[in-house]
Amino acid sequence: MLGNPVKVSPAKESSVKESQSAKYKTLGTLLLLTAGALLVQGYHPCAEDAEIYIPGIEKILHPQLFPAGSEFFLSHAHLTFFPNLIALSLRITHLPADLGLFIWQLLSIFLLLLACWELSSLCFLTARARWGGVCLVAMLLTIPVAGTALYISDQYFNPRNLAAFAAVFAVARTVEKKYLRAFLWIVFAALIHPLMWIFPFLLCDLLWAMEKFDSRTRGFGAAALAAFVFPAIPIAPLPSRAYQEAARLHPYFYIQNWAWYELLGAVAPLVLFVLFARWARQSQWRALERLSRASVIYGLCFLAAALVFDLPARFEVLARLQPLRCLQLLYIVLFLVIGGFVGEYILRGRLWRWLLLFVPLGVGIFLAQRSLFPASAHIEWPGITPRNSWAQAFVWIRENTPTDAIFALDPEYMRVAGEDEIGFRCLAERSRLADWVKDNGAVSMFPTLAAEWWDQVQAQTPWKDFRLGDMQRLKKHYGVNWVVLQQPGVAGLDCAFQNAAVQVCRIPDK
Repeated sequence: MLGNPVKVSPAKESSVKESQSAKYKTLGTLLLLTAGALLVQGYHPCAEDAEIYIPGIEKILHPQLFPAGSEFFLSHAHLTFFPNLIALSLRITHLPADLGLFIWQLLSIFLLLLACWELSSLCFLTARARWGGVCLVAMLLTIPVAGTALYISDQYFNPRNLAAFAAVFAVARTVEKKYLRAFLWIVFAALIHPLMWIFPFLLCDLLWAMEKFDSRTRGFGAAALAAFVFPAIPIAPLPSRAYQEAARLHPYFYIQNWAWYELLGAVAPLVLFVLFARWARQSQWRALERLSRASVIYGLCFLAAALVFDLPARFEVLARLQPLRCLQLLYIVLFLVIGGFVGEYILRGRLWRWLLLFVPLGVGIFLAQRSLFPASAHIEWPGITPRNSWAQAFVWIRENTPTDAIFALDPEYMRVAGEDEIGFRCLAERSRLADWVKDNGAVSMFPTLAAEWWDQVQAQTPWKDFRLGDMQRLKKHYGVNWVVLQQPGVAGLDCAFQNAAVQVCRIPDK
């Protein structure tokens, strides 16, 4: 026999409906902010480090691709489940790769803003403070993070974008004392990126230590000790000249190479967090006070690690661990807190104040992004013919050349004016000889690739003086059978495609 149904009071039922309505409103606002963030930062699916990460996905989906040179991106891919996860999602959904990557980019932005909302909700009591923090982060996704050569979130999809929102979720769960959930988010970040999980792990460790030890002095000592736990990875002896040449192209590895304003960008957040901690203590915002104090120790410890790894010559090779990448997470928390205070005490409930701050800020970031990619559409929508002349040539190559073709092009092609740092492998889906710009990034992390990289870039130098005989030499030694040349090209080549900027040509036999 069934029992009597449970009666829900009208007041409680109304409260549940209001709670659900608030959740839907929050999600809707976050979706609008995601769209706004995309419009501000733009989208360039094959730009910059996409040349390192996207070919790993393409190789899984189409194993016949990249018969030569794959070691320069598979070295990264083998250390992470990122390409496997994305390739699996594309296979399950049957989406075209360009559309699938675009959706992943939108999802990564949305989840980062959702994570920021949840962390802000733990630090601030009012909705205006919470939205102030989330809106500021949304507008500043592509602000440079001191001298690290990182953004908060890139204009193209890559594992750092996924690791970023996982890091913020982990911190939020730790502040809530839900340590198992925090640990699971860190595990996710570790599966996605081999280094970026270290930073949320140590910040969460600091938060846990400060909560565990009631005494502020003992909590400081325990947390500082915890923060020096750094991943033990095999460290090679002083590497070859080829490796040193590759590392030299990454001055941001070494803090002694940073400009004064980049150093200021590393130190100023720590000063601000000291002030935030005092302000939060006066307002009795315990979660924000603890997060601010932990952020100060976190930043100091990694700053000390950067000095240790960089300044003594015998530790120079350790600089490739890039301990100051910790600043990416620190900047997210910093802008979240700054935005919270601005929303609470300055913007308040006045719409015109919100517009006066965020509209000019968004326009400024938008213009900065346009200046970075002037020859490309601001948002490169999936399925749309690219506007960039180099990108047009790379698409033609993908659609009209054999999958086993091997290309050569200027080793510094990504620095050519108008190329907009578009990756050849990423967009053309063809093999090429090593370049100066991106493949040295793989070499800087994996010194065993240095000799091969050095041989190939030297074989293509000086590219601007190459003639037909030089192209045929590349064909003989490396199997190169196609080249991409800037106009007006080189005499004696059969050029199957050309536009105002470049030619795509076959190399004839001698």
